[in-house]
Amino acid sequence: MTSKEFKKFRKKLEKTQRQMAQLLGVSIKAVHSYEQGWRSVPHHVERQIFFLVSRLKGNIHDKMPCWDRKACPAEKKKLCPAWEFQAGDLCWFISGTICDGNVHRTWKEKMKLCRSCEVMKSIF
Repeated sequence: MTSKEFKKFRKKLEKTQRQMAQLLGVSIKAVHSYEQGWRSVPHHVERQIFFLVSRLKGNIHDKMPCWDRKACPAEKKKLCPAWEFQAGDLCWFISGTICDGNVHRTWKEKMKLCRSCEVMKSIF
């Protein structure tokens, strides 16, 4: 997540820097550093921000589950944690999903795929 994205999402959440720090469990100096680009946004913070933004009341998006949007075959769905937990709008949040046929080992690797996916794009 870039510093510009961090700031954009903070504003979308309608939080001050102090409120954002409290919400994320980090120091206000950390929030300043993320927004100025002095520190990279840690993956756990990025993940939490994406989750919070996806749950905004005004966030209108297609609730069609990812497996329907992507027409996943039954054998693939059965192996996927998003299907197991019936979280088709949170597939990008759940580790171990197999959208392109592979389980991604890191958040960074997963986000590379998810950021280009229509499921995540429809939310953000």
